[in-house]
Amino acid sequence: MANQLQWTNALSTRPSLEAAVTEVVERTQKSLYAPAELALVFISSAFASEYSRLMPLLREKLSVPALIGCSGSGVVGTNAAGLTQEVEGEAALSLTLVHLPGASAQAFHVDEADLPDLDSAPGAWVELIGVPPQEQPHFILLADAFSSRINDLLQGIDFAYPGAVKVGGQASGGSAGNRSALFCNYQMYREGTVGVSLVGDIVLETIVAQGCRPIGQTYRVTKAERNIVVEIAADNSDNTPGYDEKSRPPLEVLRDLIQQLSENDRQLAQHSLFVGIVRDEFKLHVGQGDFLIRNLLGVDPRLGAIAIGDRIRSGQRLQFHLRDAQTSAEDLDFLLKRYQSKTATSPSAAGALMFSCVGRGEGLYGRPNFDSALFQQHIPNIPVGGFFCNGEIGPVGGSTFLHGYTSVFGICRSAAG
Repeated sequence: MANQLQWTNALSTRPSLEAAVTEVVERTQKSLYAPAELALVFISSAFASEYSRLMPLLREKLSVPALIGCSGSGVVGTNAAGLTQEVEGEAALSLTLVHLPGASAQAFHVDEADLPDLDSAPGAWVELIGVPPQEQPHFILLADAFSSRINDLLQGIDFAYPGAVKVGGQASGGSAGNRSALFCNYQMYREGTVGVSLVGDIVLETIVAQGCRPIGQTYRVTKAERNIVVEIAADNSDNTPGYDEKSRPPLEVLRDLIQQLSENDRQLAQHSLFVGIVRDEFKLHVGQGDFLIRNLLGVDPRLGAIAIGDRIRSGQRLQFHLRDAQTSAEDLDFLLKRYQSKTATSPSAAGALMFSCVGRGEGLYGRPNFDSALFQQHIPNIPVGGFFCNGEIGPVGGSTFLHGYTSVFGICRSAAG
């Protein structure tokens, strides 16, 4: 067993931080057959006044060379009964320990002030992270909840490590007077990003459930400026004869589309309408998982233009989307089934991390543990740790993005089995 990838997690809901640390360390260490080289810790914001005490307490009981973690309004882990549990708004501590034979983990902290310019060469980003691209690393990234340059960091790491998988999230539960916390190698930070690179005999796979369903048809952007969509035309990527490709203001198109919806969907469109941007420009027929979902920020009734939460340019394709609890559940179920079918002959997964939006969980579904239970239903008998995020990090169409209202799962297995 010592030469196999081992992954274990423990969740404690004890209100005393000392007792919680003791419980998770004892339970995780008891489950491992060899020393851990990586630790991931997530602490709920109910312990906000005690964040500074977490690392000294862990250092007394743990000697793991690479450690990262952060705070969250809720945390995810395996309780004493062996069940994955999502704890929101209450005291909780989740600890994951990983034994990495044939692989290595290197933790790092990056300050926003140290980020290279986006026009810098890949080498500047490699120097910042400290891992050679030829080692083909994967990354787990945890960022400050108020980070303003997280998108620059993701774009830069994608540039320097184009084949790498990156997953994670922004810390949550903080406020202007009560900042969130990041942890790296037994040090606490209030700003920036902490991360860990995984190199060697380890595979990191992802499921990015954005929880939306498309309505209407796809459109091609014919006029745009920054994040403002000015005109769109019906998409005719497959060159269907007789297609009307007249450009129209998107608000005009949207009004016509909403009139064609059911009464329930019309109500839903009042508060849960989003825009999906097609990521693969060469894919003719797009469906679930092909869109990057972005917020609809506002409209200009005079011009009929719409503003979305990302840059957009002429030529890109988009489709309007709706989101609700049922759609979110169906989306995750579909993606889990697809993942199962794709990995049926792969070595068994050792463990997983769950990064779920604070807008999901019990507030969305009306009951606890929904996403984690659905994950365990399809991918059973592996430990899951994680937290509720202020923004989720995961890939769509080969690039890494910061998402909202999303559940991102990072699933680890040995490449060699």
